[in-house]
Amino acid sequence: MLQKGYEKTLEEILRERAEILFRAGERLSDALRELAVIDSKIERMVTGVAGESEHGPACPVMYHDINIEIERYNDAREYAKLRHFYLIVTGEAMGFRRHTWVDEIYRIPLKKKPPKEPHGQV
Repeated sequence: MLQKGYEKTLEEILRERAEILFRAGERLSDALRELAVIDSKIERMVTGVAGESEHGPACPVMYHDINIEIERYNDAREYAKLRHFYLIVTGEAMGFRRHTWVDEIYRIPLKKKPPKEPHGQV
């Protein structure tokens, strides 16, 4: 009887540990999905500016809007990096010492730099 109680408690602990690790991974996945959404928006805006330059000058407001989105992207990237750190710490707290799998599955993209605005535009 005592052995079954111990096994049941151990199973519940393992299940809870797996759930905690899963939630940490989900939060990181959510953060990376948000990064992808913002990145896609930036790419559309940059493509629009490039198209504008072929058909006329791109206005400084367009660059300002792109820079705002890049700042938003970089902030979201920092949040994703924090979630990445939390996942590693959570895994270590559970006894996982190697985290190469975290870096392989959850790649944090590079920080974005604002585009250079063409000189001479007003």
